[in-house]
Amino acid sequence: MSDPTTTDMPIDGAALLDDVEAFHRRFNVFPTQSAYVAVTLWDAHTHLLDCFEATPRLAFLSPEPGSGKSRALEIVETLTPRAETTVNASPNSLFRLVDAPEGRPTLLFDEIDTVFGPKAGDNEPVRGFLNTGYRRIGGMHRCVGDGANQSVQKFSSYCAVAMAGLGSLPDTILTRSVIIRMRRRAPNEKCQPYRQRIHEKEGHALRDRLAAWADSVRERLSDAWPVLPEGIVDRPADVWEPLLAIAEAAGGTWPERARAACLELVNAAHDGDEASLGIRLLTDLRDKVFCDEDRIPTAVILERLLGMDDGPWNDLDDKPITSRTLAKMLGQYVTPENKPIKPRTFRTPTGIPKGYFAEDLSDAWTRYCPPPPGKSATAATPQQPQVSGGGSVADTPARVRNTAPETATHPAPATT
Repeated sequence: MSDPTTTDMPIDGAALLDDVEAFHRRFNVFPTQSAYVAVTLWDAHTHLLDCFEATPRLAFLSPEPGSGKSRALEIVETLTPRAETTVNASPNSLFRLVDAPEGRPTLLFDEIDTVFGPKAGDNEPVRGFLNTGYRRIGGMHRCVGDGANQSVQKFSSYCAVAMAGLGSLPDTILTRSVIIRMRRRAPNEKCQPYRQRIHEKEGHALRDRLAAWADSVRERLSDAWPVLPEGIVDRPADVWEPLLAIAEAAGGTWPERARAACLELVNAAHDGDEASLGIRLLTDLRDKVFCDEDRIPTAVILERLLGMDDGPWNDLDDKPITSRTLAKMLGQYVTPENKPIKPRTFRTPTGIPKGYFAEDLSDAWTRYCPPPPGKSATAATPQQPQVSGGGSVADTPARVRNTAPETATHPAPATT
């Protein structure tokens, strides 16, 4: 007869995640409360990769050194399975690590700016590894063997990856990442010094508890389809789906906190996206140039863009925006009739200039821009669901079309 005192009790997932979060808080000062939630859920997801279709990357980025990025990666290392820290590894060595018989590693890239920074040189193979390894079916083909006896073999690249570095990352990696923008601690922000000889054992104990809890919920999570917050679709949905599923499995306050963190961090990533110059142009045209006018000459558009003190239009590659640049940028988008946006000639009291029509821009404004100031984001109706990439409604998974009943608004763009 078994001793009831030794009977395994169900693991309280919410309490366990609370403990993991508290461990991070001892040694890390993250920029927002949502960052603690996201990193804790990311730690847990590394123990459950086979339950999901994708594994989000975790990126600790900052504009200056001394912002706690490496320390954050160091704490993550103690909490994740088979953690391997590297500064600059070859693609072949990464493939071998992922295919190792003991199981997939958790790859931790410190100083990732040395891999993708402006002086890093050609690192397309590493970028390809990180991009393809984001999905469970991901892999890359390589020739193996000697001489004429070579054959093509597919190597899996699916594994959890966390990164820390200065500046930014290639867009293809950023869009697959939970981004934590680190900053230097203020004088009033305190944290405990991390001592590996003492505290690594505590992290490993939490890691083992996470592994045991993961085993207890693995079957349930394999069939989990969490309801996503309104507006979280496409790539952000892929990134956050595993984290939200884990939060729901843990219970307690974690589902609510996870959804709030998801919205905050996704919106923050969009706000800080330096690559979306085209979206910035569309948004400025809608909110600060056209306003309620239905057509404007190109010369007037340029004058208004160049008059914005907070805009980038006076310094595009060290030159102000021109009519040619404007036409090239807007020509990437299409009118409601699915034709490239182009300037058109129209009559005014002073002449017949070329310019742009609001009706030609209306479809691009709807598809790409955040809600206008003072208006909240709304979900697509069942009659007109939003589908990216020109796909049909049938092509959109139900888990994306049916968003959560709890709604949250996207932050409106700043105005001057």
